[in-house]
Amino acid sequence: MSDHPKSLLISGESGMGKSASLINIRGQEGVLYINCEAGKPLPFKNNFKKVTIDDPYEIFEYLQMLIDDNTGRYHTVVIDTISFMMERFEAVHVIGSANTMQQWGAYGQFFKTLMYDYVAKVDAYVICLGHLDGLLDENTGQIQYTVPVKGALKKNGLEAYFTTVINTKKIRVKDLVTYEDDNKLLVITDEERALGFKHVFQTKTTKHTVGDRIRSPMGLFTTPETYVDNDAQVIMDRLTGYYTA
Repeated sequence: MSDHPKSLLISGESGMGKSASLINIRGQEGVLYINCEAGKPLPFKNNFKKVTIDDPYEIFEYLQMLIDDNTGRYHTVVIDTISFMMERFEAVHVIGSANTMQQWGAYGQFFKTLMYDYVAKVDAYVICLGHLDGLLDENTGQIQYTVPVKGALKKNGLEAYFTTVINTKKIRVKDLVTYEDDNKLLVITDEERALGFKHVFQTKTTKHTVGDRIRSPMGLFTTPETYVDNDAQVIMDRLTGYYTA
């Protein structure tokens, strides 16, 4: 696994299925789930190895443990969510600091260190969940959807540090039916047809969502696969096949 990029950002607004997308990850005993939301429980039963962090620097310790561990005990790491992770860094290290400017610098460096010195070196998939906020770009008149972050990181956004970024959406079934053809990754159930909507991953930007920061390796998804089931395991399988084919 170590011979190809393996960082994945799943972002979306609250209630769009970010956490639920983890339910089908295989080998749940091999998932290290790092909870940054004060121990908020997942919406499904699972056998993940769960830890709750208070200080974001604790994440470095857990990832270093994986880097040093040659047993392959953990194949996947989940950080839920990077939004709360960065908010917690601000609360613990910036607010009330004797040198606020210095700590804002540390805020930006923390995330870069996380991605370059730890995530890049861990021989496992690293899935980060992130909350999306929509802001009006007054220059274009479009809504820009990004994972909120402050300081110098805001210019490029947290999304720039991931090889693959997908968004969770709640889409009307009648708007999805045209994507069913030639798309084995989108299965609309009878229950979803009755409800009239489905929680999906959006893998490509459309003319209606030009303000997002979705990204993936070239050719990872076809046009019919613009919308797929919100299943993180499916995305990991596609990434594995892409880089090992």
